Amino acid sequence: MNKEILHSAIGLLSRREHSEKELTQKLKVKQHPLDEIAPVIDYLVENNYLSNIRFAESVIRNKVNRGYGWQYIKQALKSKGIKREIYLAVLEEQSIDWYQQAQEAYQKRFGSSEILDQKDKAKRLRFLQYRGYSIDECMAALNTDYID
Repeated sequence: MNKEILHSAIGLLSRREHSEKELTQKLKVKQHPLDEIAPVIDYLVENNYLSNIRFAESVIRNKVNRGYGWQYIKQALKSKGIKREIYLAVLEEQSIDWYQQAQEAYQKRFGSSEILDQKDKAKRLRFLQYRGYSIDECMAALNTDYID
């Protein structure tokens, strides 16, 4: 096992959690050969320095605190190489009320201001959808029904 790669990987992990895919990519960028990266990743996983579950928990916690919805978070986890089974298991452990989260994100952005017209309503809806909330969660946050 290449000690230089190991030290580089541990240095990255000391700053924050990484997924296996993300750490492999960062080590590749540093011009380390892939055949020498794989044993280091295996070693880190075996010794619990690197955990996709801890990474998923960290991402979910961070994104929820920043006002993002489940669809956005799920996409972020997929892009980092986290498997569906892992992020669903982590989500099941959490007790997150997505309707409440959508309401809080809406209040933080728009306060208690009234919806002026359809254009304003569409803008607010797009904001929540971009944040990763489902249409049900968005409509509940807007405090309206599907049909206006």
